[in-house]
Amino acid sequence: MEADCMGIGSQNAYIVKRRGVQFSRDPLNLVNLHSRKHGGFVNTKAVGIAPAEGDKGGVTIVTKKAGNAQRPAAATQTTIGGNKSNRKTYKSVANTVAKGYRGDLRAAAVSRASAIRKSQRAVKERAPNAPRGVKAKKAAAAAEEN
Repeated sequence: MEADCMGIGSQNAYIVKRRGVQFSRDPLNLVNLHSRKHGGFVNTKAVGIAPAEGDKGGVTIVTKKAGNAQRPAAATQTTIGGNKSNRKTYKSVANTVAKGYRGDLRAAAVSRASAIRKSQRAVKERAPNAPRGVKAKKAAAAAEEN
């Protein structure tokens, strides 16, 4: 058995087993599924996307350098899109991941960036529901009396 396959085996620090499905908490795993393809600590090249620090929003892309396997802190980080439009952010994420790095993770990276950007949007207040039927008649009658 290869050494790298042993790392992704049935037990590791990131694995979460729930109801027959194995998930992963690995920060370099874009789809959070426990598999050899998506495992960030097993592959020499891995990509992680997280929310950027600060109030502007944006995403941080963490790419793992193949030459720094023994020094995880030397992984590179790039922050994208604090004040950019969503399309420009997704395009730069797609280009960073796909061109010469891990093209197979392009769609997963864009969907993760999209989910992060969606969570950073301001929440609109819902308009209160207008009363209908009997309640509307009661409200109209109460308004007339006042």
